[in-house]
Amino acid sequence: MTARATAGARRHRLRPARILLYVMVTLLAFAWLVPIVGAIIASFRPYAETIRAGAFSWPHTLTLDNYRNAWSQGDIPHKYLNTAVILFPALVFTLFFSSMVAFVTSRYSWRFNVLLLSLFTAGNLLPQQIIIQPLFQFYNRVPLPEFLSNSGKLNGSVWGLILIHVAFQSGFCTFVLSNYMKLLPKSLNDAARIDGAGVWKQYWQIILPLTLPALAALATLEFTWIYNDFFWAVVLEQQGADRPITSSLANLGGQFFTDDNLIAAASMFVALPTLIVYLALQRYFIAGLTIGAEKG
Repeated sequence: MTARATAGARRHRLRPARILLYVMVTLLAFAWLVPIVGAIIASFRPYAETIRAGAFSWPHTLTLDNYRNAWSQGDIPHKYLNTAVILFPALVFTLFFSSMVAFVTSRYSWRFNVLLLSLFTAGNLLPQQIIIQPLFQFYNRVPLPEFLSNSGKLNGSVWGLILIHVAFQSGFCTFVLSNYMKLLPKSLNDAARIDGAGVWKQYWQIILPLTLPALAALATLEFTWIYNDFFWAVVLEQQGADRPITSSLANLGGQFFTDDNLIAAASMFVALPTLIVYLALQRYFIAGLTIGAEKG
């Protein structure tokens, strides 16, 4: 009986639909891996050999010269610093402000509760390209001290990039954190009020510590999204030396000649931080794909 049941289970697992699913997953994985593996091989391969034998030929010479040249020509260390100066304040401010708004919309019932949450969510759906012109003009009219901006204005400053990231990322974070906080029993707030805890104490010492799993998942996602930004870095930062690392690849392209293998090596440097963060916080990243979906 056991052998018959096992055979039946195997036949059940090998249905045509399941075989088709495996084939499709394998093909999709192959389609994703081919360009990645090709870029990795090209990054270790001399450009002269690629030109002579073709991009899809088997490499005969592997070298680190492309990485050495990309590190120096792309000014990778300085670009890493520029990215960190933008990324970490934007990440902290986004999670902090979003958690406060989510706390209010999820723990308290008042007239404009749903409207406030809807505004934050709707703002996240606004295409970024629509507001380029008015935002550019607005940034040009906001003065900043010279020690905060090379241009003396909000446009062309690190703070301009930080503010736009906070503005666009807060909607998604508020929506997710609000749904997560709704899962926490409201009796926690009632007990805290009876003990004399104010609103800030309820938020900072009771609700926020219980939201750390959601914050960790969002931090992983937001790190990737803010780090990979290229659009706003080019629009709002006119000086190439002050731009984040995603713009370093554009600096390696020449007017009449582009070393694709050199750009492949630089791409490995650009992708490395996000890969490290993903591997270190993988379980939080996967949880972030479905977090807040239990209750809307």
